Amino acid sequence: MKIISFFNHKGGVSKTTTTYHVGWKLAQMGKRVLMVDADSQCNLSLTALGDDGYINLAKTDPKNNIKSCLESVFYAVPELLQPAKCLKVRGLNNLYLLPGNFDISEFEVQLGVSFQLTSSFSTMKNLPGSFSYLLQKTAESLRIDYILIDLNPSLSSINQDFIISSDYFIIPASPDYFSQMAIRSLARIIPNWEKWADQARVLFQDSTYPLPKIKPKFLGYTINNYTIRNGEPTQAFGEIIEQFDETVRTVLIPSLEAESMLLPIDAYQDNYCLARISSFQTLQTKYHKFGKPVYALTDKELEASGYVLSTQQEKRTFFDETYSGLVNRILMLIDK
Repeated sequence: MKIISFFNHKGGVSKTTTTYHVGWKLAQMGKRVLMVDADSQCNLSLTALGDDGYINLAKTDPKNNIKSCLESVFYAVPELLQPAKCLKVRGLNNLYLLPGNFDISEFEVQLGVSFQLTSSFSTMKNLPGSFSYLLQKTAESLRIDYILIDLNPSLSSINQDFIISSDYFIIPASPDYFSQMAIRSLARIIPNWEKWADQARVLFQDSTYPLPKIKPKFLGYTINNYTIRNGEPTQAFGEIIEQFDETVRTVLIPSLEAESMLLPIDAYQDNYCLARISSFQTLQTKYHKFGKPVYALTDKELEASGYVLSTQQEKRTFFDETYSGLVNRILMLIDK
């Protein structure tokens, strides 16, 4: 079982969309996948279950979410964490969701305090490792191959905990100046998180929930939500994309390499961009309406006819090929 986190502290870069589309594609390929909604905005849960489905879950099974699964640790209840129940997504037998909760941010303060502790504060040692333990036990109960974590757009302690507990991480981004600023920030922050984890893995090794002894590796980044013309980004977007790639190469990569957070350098084949994913355009509304990846929409769900239908069918095929390429690249890198 491998854990992949999707993270960028800049919002609006398609973290949830990428997590969902990658998770569904992996499931189509026969993998058993667990998607974890670790964002208090709960967009992944709303997409997977629909607004009505999520509201109904909150009413009928209010403890079936990530916050409730962790409450015994954060409220110091003397009982061992149990695997999450999780839900099957849209009837698929091998795609599961651990739903999010709007109140999970309540754990931020306690978790942040636990990051500052020395070995003499034994009562809070269990907090940092509890996230990893919950995921591991849940994965074992469901025989999961891949866990995909949708993180919130912030530099929170929850995000830090999930990143240092992951095998790999992917940075979704958009082609704009602020995404370049975010990369420069992440080049400082993520290695610092790993430096802390190096010490914490030793410090908390005798806790009930020790931190996993893994060092997260950067798989790459995706560029999302740009306009294409004749199958290629428009000139303006193309220039920004090139600038973004240069920032990744010159700022982020050296910083991660210094903390051994990269795969063997030849694994990337001199390309850190996992995929370029253009705007969904007219398929965006169908994605939100039916809660299915754009490449999984049926002809009926496209709600069109004639020339419009054929155009949308072509777009559907394009995105199917795009996400297939993205997932195959991820699997190839993991195999390295």
